[in-house]
Amino acid sequence: MTAATNAAPAAAAPLIRLRGVTRIYGRGEAAVAALRGIDLAIDEGEFVAVMGPSGCGKSTAMNILGCLDTPSAGEYRFRGVPVQTLDRDQRALLRRRHLGFVFQGFNLLARTSALDNVELPLLYRGEPRAARRAAALAALAGVGLAGREQHRPAELSGGQQQRVAIARALVTAPSVLLADEPTGNLDTQRGHEIMALLAALNRERGLTVVLVTHEAEMAAYARRVVRFLDGRIDSDRAQAAAGAPAAAPTAASAATAGAGA
Repeated sequence: MTAATNAAPAAAAPLIRLRGVTRIYGRGEAAVAALRGIDLAIDEGEFVAVMGPSGCGKSTAMNILGCLDTPSAGEYRFRGVPVQTLDRDQRALLRRRHLGFVFQGFNLLARTSALDNVELPLLYRGEPRAARRAAALAALAGVGLAGREQHRPAELSGGQQQRVAIARALVTAPSVLLADEPTGNLDTQRGHEIMALLAALNRERGLTVVLVTHEAEMAAYARRVVRFLDGRIDSDRAQAAAGAPAAAPTAASAATAGAGA
């Protein structure tokens, strides 16, 4: 056999890689270092929780991963592409095509139906109306909101509004779901229902999920926890998703369980 035949196959590159990433706001004596040389790799299909005290840099890191901010120094690669070399339009295209966002505040249009809220990312992508409608209906059904498509946010509970936000994030079939404190405005029961839904989507669809949270019981749904402290990664460990129920729900059952929430 040749040396090439005996060689082990090359390991797949991570979906996301940060190398030596720093982020500094301000200049001179007013400069504040939010990130101080972060090295982080996330493989496709992972469910990663990012934790740490306020001001530790976790939200800054999330903004960089979501192409909402750019590093002051260092390298960010997404599927091997050096994101820091992309211009604004190219970063916007990456966001639209590959990233889904869920925020603490839901960020829904108040005077617009759940269906129209979910269609919005596809409208920005220029998808035909019929395709937008079909995809949005399927996304809402997937998070347990079939039958509530015409409800406005004020007619939905907090848990239901977050499900609309998740459906909006999923409707473009993203590679990564970035969730920034998605349970922060929910009570404990609704928070667990949302986390069970995210865990089921990760498990069944292979959706990569990156979650920022300060709640240990919500981070327990993830399979890996990265802790930030003072702009650096303090620890990075795998876990057995101990927060999930012993009989882990499917995405469909998790959605059904919270349909009235």
